[in-house]
Amino acid sequence: MKIIDVKAIPLRGHTHDTGWPGGTDPNEQMNTLIEVRTDEGPTGIGSCFTGLAFVEASLGLLRPWLAGETPFEAERVSEKLRQQSFWLGRGGAVEHTISGIDIALWDLQGKLLNQPVSRLLGGNYRAKLKPYASMLFDDPPKLREKLLEQTARGFRAIKMGWRPFGRVSRKLDETLVRTARETVGDDVELMVDAGGSEQFWPHGVTWARETAKMLGDWGVVWFEEALRPDDLEGFKELRASSPVLIATGEVFTRRQTFQPYITQRALDVIQPDLTKCGGISEGRRLGWMAHDHGVKLVPHGWNTAIGVAADLALTAALPVATWVEYQTGVPYIEQLIDPPFKLDADGLLPVPTGPGLGIRLNPDAVARFSKGNG
Repeated sequence: MKIIDVKAIPLRGHTHDTGWPGGTDPNEQMNTLIEVRTDEGPTGIGSCFTGLAFVEASLGLLRPWLAGETPFEAERVSEKLRQQSFWLGRGGAVEHTISGIDIALWDLQGKLLNQPVSRLLGGNYRAKLKPYASMLFDDPPKLREKLLEQTARGFRAIKMGWRPFGRVSRKLDETLVRTARETVGDDVELMVDAGGSEQFWPHGVTWARETAKMLGDWGVVWFEEALRPDDLEGFKELRASSPVLIATGEVFTRRQTFQPYITQRALDVIQPDLTKCGGISEGRRLGWMAHDHGVKLVPHGWNTAIGVAADLALTAALPVATWVEYQTGVPYIEQLIDPPFKLDADGLLPVPTGPGLGIRLNPDAVARFSKGNG
């Protein structure tokens, strides 16, 4: 059996059915599914965080190296694509596309071997993980309402991010965090994402240090993207004084970018997005590197249901793992597969046990979200 082709399937929302949280342009196309095809029929599905034009351009480069390859060696094949494309781009859209191919290769390999990806990655250290509901900050009354929606759904961990936090005043920042803690009580874990990867992020270590202290007063688990993503020295300084865990990494690609943050102890939590960083193969390498340095891996999951399934497979196969990110009320996650993910009575997500990623695409949803994009 050989790989013969790879197909890109763009996703975008519609005016009343956006795949993204409210406030995002429904026509903005940020996620593309990847389907790897074989000469005997079986296919694998992946997902990458890049628009169709960039994916198609990248596939023009990668297809010749993928054609004729075996579907049984996902890690070697994706690393081959990475090594072959060095001179034409290390990271960016090419690496995002390799990420989608890699996830699809693992899915395909699992289907062919009739085994879940988590087992192929070395074995399951756990059968369930705690999902944290991932949502945007809002004005206090609306924030309270949104938090109660998440706890009513059974979530026992919630992350809030972006929007007014860090963009108005320290007083408002603390008001938002206090509102959240008073709303959910002490038994629900809270995380805060400042969104320091936003364009022209204005804050440095002094702001981040004082904010981390405030978050510690309210029992926040981690402080995410407090600084610009590439501020290695700033993260080292912040982590040395922070009472809460320090996390970042969602925009990074390739293990070499993460390496100094792990080995120089700049972070407590790395957050690779498997649909960007190099896929499951690169995520596995990062997970073990992090483990050897006492750093946790919690995947960034602001993407699709395929990304969530990949996150569950990877974190199940790591010796130390606790959380996975889960966007709530987002059709790209909650409508794209059938049956959808479902929390158990303890607020945990079971790791899929079926072959490959253990999920099945909803063809009607895929057709609806890809309509008009070719």
